[in-house]
Amino acid sequence: MMVTPDLLRFVAFAEHAPVPVHDQPAAERRVHGAPQRQTWTYFTDAMHGMECGVWACEPGMWRIRFAANKLEFFCVLEGHVRLHDADGQVHDVRAGEAGVIPAGFVGAFEVLSPVRKYFVVQQISISA
Repeated sequence: MMVTPDLLRFVAFAEHAPVPVHDQPAAERRVHGAPQRQTWTYFTDAMHGMECGVWACEPGMWRIRFAANKLEFFCVLEGHVRLHDADGQVHDVRAGEAGVIPAGFVGAFEVLSPVRKYFVVQQISISA
């Protein structure tokens, strides 16, 4: 994970080559498949709870449950994903399209064809 030492400097993704983190959805969350995922984190700002980079994944489907303080904006560069929400609605996002997974989202994330996307994750503080 890349941590920017000077948060006032512009970060151009093309000027960095972070080492990807490889993982898979946890076995208990998988609906079908056991897709390999790769995450290249280009910028992290712990003070503001922000992380952004590039994410890639093979086809598969798994259940997701976002914390009440976590949301994600993403833009699909290539491939096709489908989000299934708790109400049974499905939302397809293809190359060139973008979306936001809101805080507290419960549903499933399905990769229909190998995907690569930009992501921005925000962890907001929740006051008691």
